[in-house]
Amino acid sequence: MGVNGSKNHKQRQVVMLGLDGAGKTSLLYKLMFNEYVVTVPTVGFNVETLKTDRSTPSLTVWDVGGQKKMRPHWKHHYTDTAGLVFVVDSCDQNRMEEARKELHRVLRYESLRGVPLVVLANKQDLPEALGIEELCLILDLRRSCEGRAWFILPCSAITGVGLKEGFKKIVYLMKTPLKQTQEDFKVKMNSKGVSWTALKEVIHR
Repeated sequence: MGVNGSKNHKQRQVVMLGLDGAGKTSLLYKLMFNEYVVTVPTVGFNVETLKTDRSTPSLTVWDVGGQKKMRPHWKHHYTDTAGLVFVVDSCDQNRMEEARKELHRVLRYESLRGVPLVVLANKQDLPEALGIEELCLILDLRRSCEGRAWFILPCSAITGVGLKEGFKKIVYLMKTPLKQTQEDFKVKMNSKGVSWTALKEVIHR
């Protein structure tokens, strides 16, 4: 992945959301330029174009500011959105409930019905970061994403781990039938030592 220089290549729009401080902009620039950039909170939005490969469309990524005053304006970016990326700060347990509420509010929009979602659990390079299975439960992803292709991955805007995989995953979800993505999720969770049956039991208590 990188900067796409071809204007003739078909593009798909991806909106990247999350609370302020989650690391959205740093994550995007690390992915594009392999440099960690310390940023100030985004007021408005940043737009970058990522290329994937010749067989799939390039991604126009809208990195939208996550400050509280900006969130009512998120909806103006939903038109023609083909994929959602929601970034969470895995270390900020005090704001995890706020992140959950904002994510669920986004997913309820009719214009985003069925649009695939990738949750990027940022700051996994820090020792206090919550694990993927715990974040899956806290964010209540299985219930809120029913009928929607989705995935959650660990990542770090500092080391770059998980960033390319995350955006490759959103491309995969956009072009793969829902049933197949659900099977893939089960396999991925099992490979990480997470029991899918146990996970469902906890979620539905």
